[in-house]
Amino acid sequence: MVPSPKPLDIVELDTINSLFSEGKIVIACGGGGIPVIKNEGRYEGVAAVIDKDFASARLAELLNADYLIILTAVPNVFINYGKENQEALQNVTVEKLSKYIAQNQFSKGSMLPKVEAILKFVDSSKLRVGIITSIDYLNEALRGEEGTIVVGS
Repeated sequence: MVPSPKPLDIVELDTINSLFSEGKIVIACGGGGIPVIKNEGRYEGVAAVIDKDFASARLAELLNADYLIILTAVPNVFINYGKENQEALQNVTVEKLSKYIAQNQFSKGSMLPKVEAILKFVDSSKLRVGIITSIDYLNEALRGEEGTIVVGS
């Protein structure tokens, strides 16, 4: 077992910003990125795993993005997942989603990191919006018709 620290910074941020400013599509933080520390002016790899959802949220924050979209296998975040009273969350506030986390509504190895990453991103600025949905429902989610859309409290 290795630690899973939350990302503090993105080493390639300047390059990513430069590519964005040139109108390029950038794919970054795949798999969460490579964990490093700076030691005597040099980066060294460390034995750890950076969560891809938290890395994406951190990158979106650093880029001052208005939206963060996390794609997953299901169209929505659900409470009571897999039970008779399963309920899809559509439009939800940071406050309400935080209550669901406190109630242990989300699976630790699956939906919980996605929900926590979206909460961190949305909560970092009142104007930010987070979306969790599947690729099949992305267009509808962007129109506010499907997916789980998270806004500030």
